[in-house]
Amino acid sequence: MKLSFWEINTWFTNVDYTIVGSGIVGLHTALRLRERFPESKILVLESGPLPQGASTKNAGFACFGSLSEINDDLKNHTEEEVISLITRRWNGLQLLRKRLGDAAVDYKPYGGYELFLKDNASGYEECLRRMPFVNEVLKPLFKTDVFAKEVDRFGFNDIHDYLIFNPFEAQINTGNMMQALLKEAYANNIMILNGQTVTSIQERGDGVDVALGDFNFTSKKVLFATNGFAGGLTKGAVKPARAQVLITEPIPNLDIRGTFHIDRGYYYFRNFEDRILFGGGRNLDFEGETTTDFGNTELIQNKLETMLREIILPGTDFKIAHRWSGIMGMGTHKNPVVQQLSEHVYCGVRLGGMGVAIGSIIGQELADLV
Repeated sequence: MKLSFWEINTWFTNVDYTIVGSGIVGLHTALRLRERFPESKILVLESGPLPQGASTKNAGFACFGSLSEINDDLKNHTEEEVISLITRRWNGLQLLRKRLGDAAVDYKPYGGYELFLKDNASGYEECLRRMPFVNEVLKPLFKTDVFAKEVDRFGFNDIHDYLIFNPFEAQINTGNMMQALLKEAYANNIMILNGQTVTSIQERGDGVDVALGDFNFTSKKVLFATNGFAGGLTKGAVKPARAQVLITEPIPNLDIRGTFHIDRGYYYFRNFEDRILFGGGRNLDFEGETTTDFGNTELIQNKLETMLREIILPGTDFKIAHRWSGIMGMGTHKNPVVQQLSEHVYCGVRLGGMGVAIGSIIGQELADLV
């Protein structure tokens, strides 16, 4: 399709900053650039009808890591790295709330819980043993203990007696959050174009030639916020990770409120009103789920349904209303990649499945590189 003079003149001429990806990171990058450069022309390009990766497809957890996940991270990263990562996640959540307001994102501070399955006695005992240490490590940030033992009052089946409770965790409405962020961007004169796939970029002395299929335009700077789709940009430092999710029909008298984790965050569920939203199971098939293809698999969906029936909702009738998937960005290291790739090109990617928490701060850090 040939663009008109008006289209080229309005959207694609004298562009200062082009951001690729209109998710949490991309829009926070744009808003931060607007704060820093009030007169600049900022264009956000998005390949999907909505943010394509996980920003509108996640489970809506305002969390920064369960006890077993943090414990696991302490085995693979230094204490300083883990504290720094949790600090960024926590600060990111505060930034998101401050920018959009709790009402706009439907923020519900119900707290978070971790369940330990009966057949994971060693993991359970290790977490109970390490809990005082992890609390001590996190105390400078939270000023009090984060994790505590609590008796299961939800009627879960086949789990150890105690849940681990975290009062700092909350849930949000992912759709409302993204809508509020888009409104904020439009209000700040940020242009967003959907259905635009960047097919190549070519750096020149004074900027970057950006190709959208057979149309090219020039931008002074290009910032990639494509998370799970950034493998090519980062020479493989980011690998895509598909997350599969389902949600039930409304369940009468559902008495489950909060966000819940099982097995180092590989499984997670929450209530949404009187439904259960449940996701995870990537660890059943790491290779198959290292993909940028959306979709659901029988293996993982069956496992989620079995866990719903046997562990989460024993003796309760439920029907599945809907299933979907999102694409996260992972790597051998959990630290996000926020870097300048060349003179005019930057990226903020690899959010490690914590985009809701860390996305806003990564957007800010990405914009501040410019």
